[in-house]
Parts: sequence; structure tokens; C-alpha cells
Amino acid sequence: MTQPPKGARRSYGVKTAPYAHPSPTTTLKRARSAPRFFHPSPTTTLKRARSAPYFFLLPAALLFALFFALSIGYALWLSVHKVEIKGLGLGKGAKSEVWAGLENYGSALADPEFLGSALRVLGYGALVVPVMLGLALLFALLLDSERVRGRSFARLAIFLPYAVPGVIAAVLWGFLYLPDVSPFHFLLEKAGLPQPDLMDGGPLYLAMSNIAVWGGTGFNMIVIYTSLRALPTEVFEAAKLDGCSELQIALRIKIPMVMPSLVLTFFFSIIATLQVFNEPMTLKPLTNGIPSTWSPLMKVYNDAFTGGNIYAASATAVVLALATFALSFALLRISNRRTTQGAGR
Repeated sequence: MTQPPKGARRSYGVKTAPYAHPSPTTTLKRARSAPRFFHPSPTTTLKRARSAPYFFLLPAALLFALFFALSIGYALWLSVHKVEIKGLGLGKGAKSEVWAGLENYGSALADPEFLGSALRVLGYGALVVPVMLGLALLFALLLDSERVRGRSFARLAIFLPYAVPGVIAAVLWGFLYLPDVSPFHFLLEKAGLPQPDLMDGGPLYLAMSNIAVWGGTGFNMIVIYTSLRALPTEVFEAAKLDGCSELQIALRIKIPMVMPSLVLTFFFSIIATLQVFNEPMTLKPLTNGIPSTWSPLMKVYNDAFTGGNIYAASATAVVLALATFALSFALLRISNRRTTQGAGR
């Protein structure tokens, strides 16, 4: 039997072509057509790193532009226009929207109801802000003390009223204030004590202030308490070694060191006070002592949806927003100036 030559392939009944290596030209073509993987240059990497924050801010910016900036711009546009009525105001084209300039702003500033609502809110804020921040600071200092037990339960109990919606809280307290259904009036009557009417006159300020203090103290307490927990413990240990009591540590060390948090809560409280709406609006059906323009926001609501003058309401809202911004900016400048002077000393 004839043997195949040495080095030849055995076919085993199948004819196969010998394997051939690709030519250098074919290898070069394949290398050129293959996808290239390369590292970006330092300039490209730096550009991508700089644009990354804007990419993450884009959703929030779009939501802000859609629900805030667009609304603010529309309110500004309405505030400088008014409706002009021709003839009897009947028929097509009898009512038209025309340019009013600053006429709506002048009417808003000269409106005695708006000025009266602003004064009522200032008196309301003079009661709410000091009491609420004072209680929040007191509770935060007590919870930060080492002698307090049940800190987690107490913190939750103080913060829990803030989780209750403002409308629900106003309704609950409103029924507690009504003489016919209030358990407090029943107990005072059984004890033969006078029963004050908290839904009319001067006590009405105390009644609404109580609702705001009850609901807002927990939030401010959490902000101040978080700042207290972030303070270095070495400072307190050194003060104790020097013979300082808990009261001295709180007054001379803790309160000055959490002053930025106090300023922040103060600004939040001022803004919330100027925008008070839920409490008087919810208590209004329960008493005749609350007019429909008790607060500036109630004045805006009444002009827009009851009086049908959305242009005057927009001007009043813009005036209120500018007043809030100016007051917050002025208080912030004063606070920063005092902080800088204190640091320089």
C-alpha cells in the first residue's frame, strides 16, 4: 500500500484544502477595518468632568422652569395688564386686555385692606417666631444633654406635629377652640372658671399662633439638634474639666456655635409667617372674626377667585414676593455682618 509522503495531511476520505496564512496586505486591511478603542485625551476628559454637574442639574432646572419660573413670569405679565371694557361690555371684542404699566401696583399699595392684612401678619409673626424658635432651641438643648432619657421617643414626639398637614391641624385646633364642642370649655365650665372666646378679637392671634407654634417647632428643633450633634465633643469635655455647668456650656458654647442654624430657621420662619394662609383660611368658616382679607395671601386669593380680578391679584402677589425677598436679604446682610465682626474679635 502506498504511504502518503512525509508531512502531508491525511484526508480520511474528505478532501480539504491546505490552510493558508493571510497575506500581509489582507492582515493590514483587517486591522484597519477593526473598531478602534482609544482613551480620550485629557482635554476631552476635563470637558466631560466640567459638564457632568450640569447634566445632573438638568432635571431640577427643567422642573423649576416649568412650575416656578414660568408661573412667576406669567404673574409678572398679568400684573402690568388690565381688562378694558368698551360700551356695555357685551358682544365680541367688548373686553380686551391692554397694557396697564404700574397702575395695578399703585392700587395694591394704596389698598387699605392690603395694608391692614400686612399689619395683622406682622403682629402674628411677632408672636409666632420668638416663641417657636425659643421652644425649638430649648428642646434641642435638652435632647442634646447626656442626662435625658428616651431621647429617640422625645425627638419623634416633638417632630410628629410637623408631619400633620396644616389644614388638618387647623381643623383639629379649630374644633378645640369652639365653645360648644371643646373639651377645654367643658372642663372650665365644670370648674366654675371663665371661658375665653379664642375665635374673636385679640385672643384670635393667640389661637392661630398656637397652631403655627405647635406645627413648626419640631422642624426647627431637628435643624438645631442636628447642628448640636455635629459639634466636636472635645470642646464640651474641656469645658467640663474647667468646671463649667451644663447651663454655662449651653449658653456660652453651644448656642454661639449653632448660630448659623438659628439664623437659617429664623429666615424660614419669617418667610412662612409672611405667607400664612392655611390657618386663617381654615378657621374662617368657624368664626365671624376672620375677614376674607385677614392675611396678604388671603387678599390675593379673594381678588383672584372671588372678585375675578386676576391682574390686581398678580400685582399684590408680586409686591408680597418682593417684600419677602427684601426683608430676607436685609436680615441676611445684618446677620453676616455680625458674624464677621464676631469672628474678627
